[in-house]
Amino acid sequence: MAASEFWQKRSLTRLKDHNKRTTNAASLTLRQSIFPICLVTVLFFLWGFSYGLLDTLNKHFQNTLGITRARSSGLQVAYFGAYPIASLGHAAWILRHYGYRATFIWGLLLYGLGALLAIPAIIHHSFAGFCICIFIIGNGLGSLETAANPYITVCGPPQHAELRINLAQAFNGIGAIVAPLLGSYVFFGFDNEEKALENVQWVYMSIAIFVFFMAGVFLLAEIPEITDADMALQEEEAAKKNRPGMMGAEAYHAHEDLPFRKQYRLFHAAFAEFCYTGAQVAVASYFINYVTETRPNTDSALAAKFLAGAQAAFAVGRFIGVGVMTFIRPRKVFLVFMTMCWVFTAPAITQRGNIGVSMLYVVLFFESICFPTIVALGMRGLGKHTKRGSGWIIAGVFGGAVVPPLLAAVADSNGGKTGTAVGMAVPMVFFLGSWTYAMAVNFWGWYRQAVDAFVGGEGGNGGQSGVELGIRGENNGTGVVQPVTDVENMTGVKLVPR
Repeated sequence: MAASEFWQKRSLTRLKDHNKRTTNAASLTLRQSIFPICLVTVLFFLWGFSYGLLDTLNKHFQNTLGITRARSSGLQVAYFGAYPIASLGHAAWILRHYGYRATFIWGLLLYGLGALLAIPAIIHHSFAGFCICIFIIGNGLGSLETAANPYITVCGPPQHAELRINLAQAFNGIGAIVAPLLGSYVFFGFDNEEKALENVQWVYMSIAIFVFFMAGVFLLAEIPEITDADMALQEEEAAKKNRPGMMGAEAYHAHEDLPFRKQYRLFHAAFAEFCYTGAQVAVASYFINYVTETRPNTDSALAAKFLAGAQAAFAVGRFIGVGVMTFIRPRKVFLVFMTMCWVFTAPAITQRGNIGVSMLYVVLFFESICFPTIVALGMRGLGKHTKRGSGWIIAGVFGGAVVPPLLAAVADSNGGKTGTAVGMAVPMVFFLGSWTYAMAVNFWGWYRQAVDAFVGGEGGNGGQSGVELGIRGENNGTGVVQPVTDVENMTGVKLVPR
């Protein structure tokens, strides 16, 4: 009896009613939400590690297989090209019909399968075969991101969504540090190239074992499922709580009641994610090339250590960004960080040596909070459209398959004399594309209202800060609207018309 109940709670059966609430995600206590959030956060480390490993392998295969920068970008094309197939295709379908747990397990199984198949591809020195395996891994990671980002966003109080997702994504940064640091020791510095390739095999074997273990954990663990109705209720309650009276409710319904095809702010967020991810991946993928070309007497092993340091700056930026967001609205922090990305990419194009490398360190620091903040802001107020909207934003990761080959083509032009430094102009242009969304959510009222309707005080802490007292009008039946004030948490006065 107990065993039957145990497996019933962990079944992967089809969701029968999306309009039926299973749990009010916004009302989960800290004790209820901490375990599923921690479990899902492990996934962020996994794809941070995979992403950092890919950046290291990019240069490794140039050395061991004697291929050009443009051809090595096939790794990024395979990896990030899989994301829209997952987020708009199979993963979106599984998430919609079977829920979050099934999508997590599906993504992990694909990740593990791709890692296992990579081993024979490496043994036979098949770069094309390895790219196919990376494509399978990309489908797995795309599935995980399609589910994990919205799950972290909606699992808990909505006013802390940006903080939760940025904190979880900080472990992505830690994984991205570990991978190139590991690569500097096991991929480079060997006189025997066969030994280096053998080490790659063992790394992917270890990945497969751990990933399959995590799939088993998700199968056995009890994590709350969240339906479309749960997410719709969460958004509406957040709007009413953080914008008292009809102001919040009207802001919510005006946004959520739009048909999906008219969620233009969501599509702009997806475009911003496309541009940002493409630029981020391009900078990281050719970071080792940049260092070896612009810094004298620097080999690939030392450059991989520099990349680990740059990823450390990225991770530190995530934690600092989360701290700043407790005091300042996430959209404002996002604007500053996004602006600094393209500002500091510009001198990396013209400078060389330690100065140029330092500029890229600063770029990675300010990249830190951009991806998860776009996800969180883009899904604000989607309600019942949250799962589908998440798929569109994650599909924007496809930019990682487009921008690196463009950078490589520029770097390889003129017989390779142009170089990676000049090629950094390509990600700078795409950073500007993403910057348009940061400007819109801060200075275009239509965007700002949709975001701020679901956020409380200045740091998104749910309280009223600065000069914020809600004053609601109540009709007393005579046609005269009487002001009703709530002074329980008053720290100032701000008129909020009903």
